[in-house]
Amino acid sequence: PDGTRPGLAPLTDAKDRAAAAAVIDKVATKGRGPKTGYDRDEYGYAWMDTADGVPLARNGCDTRNDLLKLHGRDVQFRTGSDCVVVSMDLYDPYTGKDIAWKKAKAAEVQIDHVIPLSYSWQMGASRWSESKREQLANDPLNLLPVDGGANSAKRDSGPASWLPPAKGIRCAYAVRFAQVAVKYELPVTTADKTAMREQCGA
Repeated sequence: PDGTRPGLAPLTDAKDRAAAAAVIDKVATKGRGPKTGYDRDEYGYAWMDTADGVPLARNGCDTRNDLLKLHGRDVQFRTGSDCVVVSMDLYDPYTGKDIAWKKAKAAEVQIDHVIPLSYSWQMGASRWSESKREQLANDPLNLLPVDGGANSAKRDSGPASWLPPAKGIRCAYAVRFAQVAVKYELPVTTADKTAMREQCGA
């Protein structure tokens, strides 16, 4: 529930899927507003370690490396560091493939904001305090290291216009989107909520 355990697992059990539908039902809806004024810097500098109120903050390691450590296997660090990840194996839930990642090709793995920051801005985060936006941008619940190509294809889409290519993970993805929306009292569009419910058979 707080995003601090590795991976994203398919929801196949009927009980789990019913629980998933209940989480999605809690999400409010509204129309998507304009992107006017959106800037990544409105959410603090990228991967800051000082976003208060979220797990893993202020541990001396930036958010990106925290996420690589959390989700990667056979993690290797830069010499003399217990923070900077230079290689690892990652199972990407979005595509269902294993990625042997090295820092020299950093873009092969990107950290996805499950609810994209631009999307959140259009759904009301433009009126939040800066500290709340910093939390959303650095909260492990809203972050997953995934295949770079899949993340690039997603852009700032909601579930109605983009879902992970691996169909078995789509309900779990919809639930994670809903968990973040509920935690931050962030509405989604009606189309996105409908798509989320459909992924979990609700």
